[in-house]
Amino acid sequence: MTQPVSQMSPAWYAIYAQVRHENKVYSRLLAKSFECLLPQIERWSRRRDRRKKIQVPIFPGYLFVHTVLDNHHQVKILQTAGVVRIVRTKDSPLPVPDSQMNSLITLLGNTNVLTTHPYLNEGMRVRIVNGPLYGCEGILVRKKNEKARLVVAIDIIQQAVSVELSAEDVEPISL
Repeated sequence: MTQPVSQMSPAWYAIYAQVRHENKVYSRLLAKSFECLLPQIERWSRRRDRRKKIQVPIFPGYLFVHTVLDNHHQVKILQTAGVVRIVRTKDSPLPVPDSQMNSLITLLGNTNVLTTHPYLNEGMRVRIVNGPLYGCEGILVRKKNEKARLVVAIDIIQQAVSVELSAEDVEPISL
């Protein structure tokens, strides 16, 4: 049995958009009063005779919407030009866990250089215990000398982003 809308709380949902239309979809969803997140990083691009820094989506084809996803909001999102679908299970839209979104938002606000990685589901789950990224959780993919590379994965879209930090700043998460 589904909960009445008044008892439902907002959650983050991954939206699959037409590739290279993410910015337009983001703007259109904002215009419809949705809280959205389009994670982007700066990359160098070759333009004819010069190189230029441009903003590109970290997860090509994906953006995130924070809403109570009742039928009305689902239809409103799906009718937005450029939206292909809401990431879902066979039966219903699949919310992105808050812990993953909070970690992603914290990483995006950080000044360290982010790099993208293919989806990873192996490795030790760790939590950052010191510094500005305190509380972020992810997967430790490499520990070399004093540095550790932490990957924050968004499971339902099978994408991830990483940051390098001191190995002393992470601790294993006990299950």
